[in-house]
Amino acid sequence: MIRHKGFYTLTGTTAASILEFSPLGEAMARLRDLSRIIAAVVLSFGLTAASISSASTPGFGTVVYALHAHVGRAAASVGTTVFSGDSLDTEELGSLQVRSAAARLLLPATSRVTWSTDAGTAAATLKNGTAIFSAANAKSFALYASTATIRANGDAPAVGSVSIVNPRELRVSCSRGSLAISVDDDTKTISEGTAYRVVLDPDQEQQTADGSAQNSWPGKRKEPKKSGKDKFLLFVIFGSALATGIALYYALESPDAP
Repeated sequence: MIRHKGFYTLTGTTAASILEFSPLGEAMARLRDLSRIIAAVVLSFGLTAASISSASTPGFGTVVYALHAHVGRAAASVGTTVFSGDSLDTEELGSLQVRSAAARLLLPATSRVTWSTDAGTAAATLKNGTAIFSAANAKSFALYASTATIRANGDAPAVGSVSIVNPRELRVSCSRGSLAISVDDDTKTISEGTAYRVVLDPDQEQQTADGSAQNSWPGKRKEPKKSGKDKFLLFVIFGSALATGIALYYALESPDAP
């Protein structure tokens, strides 16, 4: 008790926190600081997990290599997320690689695709140039080119290349596994180590001079691979499948690839 000019007070005039005189004060302060740290860590992990989950959602893609390339109007960079509807393109001497789950897409120079989803899986529509892709199975990735759909054949992994020659013609090759190419309900298989010229309008093709279109491609003349429905025709390209296969292997399968 302290006397001040005729009256007494129970405490001093200097304000003090009750925690300073509580035997639990220091422990409570440490507990409060620890709670703040735990909350910050939990929030940080939550945001990171949400980001990873978003980026790995089936159908989305992530840029893993970019050189003179674009996603939409912006310059592409490693780590950029690719969404359905995004346009991907490369300049001269450019290159772009996008990974999505069990598939990878490579665009060489002067090529363009539109990224999309097909029943929740990754897909792309080739607008011009060339698209090279690897896929773990038929459900991993689909490539659309003009009226054709190209994907891995069945449950086996495949690596393939598709180039647009003109609206009616494609050039398709396979360096690993096999590919299935479909137009409407007509489907044909392209086996490993082969390359084909694909004619998407066989009726018009048959109106040309006999053999003129076939002989415009390198190699010996070969009769087209037909089916009963004839929604499209395949013409074997000789002398290019081996070189294409080697290039595709190092582009998408080599562990040294970006």
